Amino acid sequence: MPLKGIRPNIVQSIRAFRVPELQESAQALGHHFLYANLATAQTKQDVMDLIGQQFKLVTQGGKNFDALYDSMTDPVYKSGPQPGFIAVLEHIPANVKFDKEAREQLLDIFRDTADYWGDRKIPFRCFYSFL
Repeated sequence: MPLKGIRPNIVQSIRAFRVPELQESAQALGHHFLYANLATAQTKQDVMDLIGQQFKLVTQGGKNFDALYDSMTDPVYKSGPQPGFIAVLEHIPANVKFDKEAREQLLDIFRDTADYWGDRKIPFRCFYSFL
């Protein structure tokens, strides 16, 4: 099991993991697998759109980081018992339009989401890579 020794609620670089292994781990654990390939994104709006589309999230008004957090937490929790989540954000852009501050804000949303689910004793692991 590739996730042995990985905390149940964490956001970390994908490093030695490969996406197919993470997907297999999610399936073996009975967790939801959320995957977003952000290689074509240039701006914050592009990132938000791609995550929303590829995670199949219900958008809640404005497309900003707060709305992203909201769509990954309370409505999902209220929809019934959740087994856990493994999320992958592959190829987060690193350019002038999506700078270091924007990348950190995005990862902070996923850290907050991991904390939210951790408070409810539900695993939420997020792995990311930069383009």
